[in-house]
Amino acid sequence: MGAVVSCIESIFRTIGACLMAIVNGIASVLQAIIGAIAGLFDIIISCLTCGRGGGRRRHRGTTSTI
Repeated sequence: MGAVVSCIESIFRTIGACLMAIVNGIASVLQAIIGAIAGLFDIIISCLTCGRGGGRRRHRGTTSTI
């Protein structure tokens, strides 16, 4: 009887692992899509503001006087 319970537990554990893998796959795809959309908006905003938006600052080099 213990072997039957162990077999059923292992079946449920396998089904649970499979479902978690599917959920993780869907989450990864959604994360990639959202990241791509955010990157696209960043490019559009950068173009519209002539590169002044998005926290990108141009660094000036220091000059020394002789």
